Amino acid sequence: MSSTFNTNHLFKRRNIFVSGPIIIGAGPSGLAVAACLKYRNVPFLLLDRANRLASLWQNHTYDRLKLHLPKQFCHLPNFPFPKNFPQYPTKNQFINYLELYAKVFQIKPQFNEAVISAIYDDKYGMWRVRSEKAEYICEWLVVATGENAECVVPEIEGLPEFSGEVKHASSYKSGEVYKGKKVVVVGCGNSGMEICLDLCLHGACPYMVVRDSVHVLPREILGKSTFEMAIIMMKWLPVKLVDRIILTLAWLVLGNVEKYGLKRPNIGPFELKNTKGKTPVLDTGTLKKIKSNEIKVIPGIKRFGHGEVELVCGDQLNVDAVILATGYRSTVSSWLQETGGKSTDAPKGWKGENGLYFVGFSRRGLSGASLDAIRTAEDIGKIWREGRNQTKKFKPFHIRCNPQL
Repeated sequence: MSSTFNTNHLFKRRNIFVSGPIIIGAGPSGLAVAACLKYRNVPFLLLDRANRLASLWQNHTYDRLKLHLPKQFCHLPNFPFPKNFPQYPTKNQFINYLELYAKVFQIKPQFNEAVISAIYDDKYGMWRVRSEKAEYICEWLVVATGENAECVVPEIEGLPEFSGEVKHASSYKSGEVYKGKKVVVVGCGNSGMEICLDLCLHGACPYMVVRDSVHVLPREILGKSTFEMAIIMMKWLPVKLVDRIILTLAWLVLGNVEKYGLKRPNIGPFELKNTKGKTPVLDTGTLKKIKSNEIKVIPGIKRFGHGEVELVCGDQLNVDAVILATGYRSTVSSWLQETGGKSTDAPKGWKGENGLYFVGFSRRGLSGASLDAIRTAEDIGKIWREGRNQTKKFKPFHIRCNPQL
């Protein structure tokens, strides 16, 4: 920031000036970049709309959830998982890990502060971030809200008139309350598959809607993580060849899944992940229940009735409940505006223009978010070192202004 920047005019209209970057989002991505900035003695302000860190994990995930990938691919920068954690940590273990991470790196988010707008001020070369409580001015803005900020609820004819229970997967906790009930699960990603398995294990009768093609892979092959095998092979082989090898091994382990209604895409699983961001399903037991017909695969839904559902094939089912495992989307475009008031859609990389950064939008899971965080902190830290004399131990400070001046 230029030393000649005149703050007087802005201070008449703003509340708080922040000397370092503002980070929006206190989930894994926000915590990762905060820790990396701490390591470089760069001050920051971390805002989150919820009342606790990693609120999506704490409030909107089902009880049986575990990390889908081995823990060595999921830890945040500079802090591996405890050695006594299993290969695939549970939801609660991961939440405990995040809380310990924040404690170790002394990260203290400002909770219950939803960001209403973030606008780049061309005239002064600064970001203006307005929350429900205050307005902030900063040189760098780090968006770490992720791609799962808002539930996606599809429009299906008759769904509002359906007499049974309808909920998004974000509100699903356990299949215990559905014992003996017929439940339609819309969606066949990792969440949809695991919710179906959970329902089945609790004595419910799940119907899984499969509208599109999907890659289902064994989570492990001969005791080795399928994902880890692919990552190792992709260091030496082209992704198309790796996909052929993985699909061959998957066929040997799982058999022909297409005869159960799970048609594979024409593009291989890891090429599809790299190009479209679509994650393959890593099977943890659902396929066995599908093969035994305990979980029934059904095609797309045409419409809902009072207590029934009509499928695109013409069949009708009487059902008790509907769970929408239809994913999430980012809300960044609704509040972030870059130069000239232009709204920002899906970010194309970790670094934007005018001091704007994105962490956790690479569609590469926790490992991708960690890499984004490291790059972001290194970039900001370099600029910070060049322009400021810093102390070894930093305590964040704010210049508070009277908004009525």
